[in-house]
Amino acid sequence: MAKKVLVLLGSPRKKGNSAILAEQITKGAKSAKAKVETIFLHGRTIAPCKACFTCQKKDSKGCSIKDDMQDIYLKLIEADAWVIASPVYWFNMSAQTKIFMDRCFALPAYQKDPFIGKRIAIAMTYGDEDPFDSGCVNALRTFQDAFGYVQSNIVGMVYGSAMDAGQIESNKKVMKDAFDLGKKLVSG
Repeated sequence: MAKKVLVLLGSPRKKGNSAILAEQITKGAKSAKAKVETIFLHGRTIAPCKACFTCQKKDSKGCSIKDDMQDIYLKLIEADAWVIASPVYWFNMSAQTKIFMDRCFALPAYQKDPFIGKRIAIAMTYGDEDPFDSGCVNALRTFQDAFGYVQSNIVGMVYGSAMDAGQIESNKKVMKDAFDLGKKLVSG
């Protein structure tokens, strides 16, 4: 049976550099016969977590916020693997990505241990030449810490410097690495 991959685009630009890297990962996953669905987070109504802890109560029916995350929760559970793509904004992931990450706090209300063993790929782009000075490393570390804590498996991370839309395509190494990561994401 084909693996299901859910791609979450956290940039406000549909054709931005992080989306281009995610598309390369998608191509690699599809070459390994995966079924892929992409969600553009910027176009969705996703409110920030309000720390009500409704999702954490015994016999919870899920998140108390009724917005587009309700549909996304189900897709996250159904998928075998996730691709999370974000540009670096002010030394970390984009606001769209961060709100999505915060709202994943409620995912265990929809399925017991939904993160355990989930295969994840991260794609990031940044404007500075250096991943440390740009804040990319901060974001990557956030993903590592969060998904390590919930026992998910980050299969790989691809990241590169690109300020102007489409500029990442000129980085042939990172484009190849993204394609290879897509194959690796579904082969395990």
